[in-house]
Amino acid sequence: MSNKDAVERIIFEALETLNNERGSDEQIDIGPDTALFGPDALLNSLELVSVMVDIETLSADAFGQSVALTDDKAMERDPVPFVNVSTLTAYILELLGD
Repeated sequence: MSNKDAVERIIFEALETLNNERGSDEQIDIGPDTALFGPDALLNSLELVSVMVDIETLSADAFGQSVALTDDKAMERDPVPFVNVSTLTAYILELLGD
C-alpha cells in the first residue's frame, strides 16, 4: 500500500469514528472529496478538531512520526490544508516528506 493510500485510509477511519458518534440521519459520505472545512463542510468546529486529533494519533502510529495538523504552519496556509480529504491527504504526505 502506498503512503497516499495509507494516509487516505487513516482519514477515512477518523471520519468513520465521527460517523459512529452521529445519528443515522447525520452520517457523512466519506470519500476523497468529502468537505472538512468551509461552507460545504458537514462538520462543526468541535468535530473537525476531534477528527484532526484522531488523524494525528493514527498517523503517528502508522508512520512513526508526528504530524501537526492544527499548528500555525497549517493555519496560515491559503487555502488551509483541510478543505477536503484530498487536500488533507496531500498536506500530510508533505509533512511526512513524500
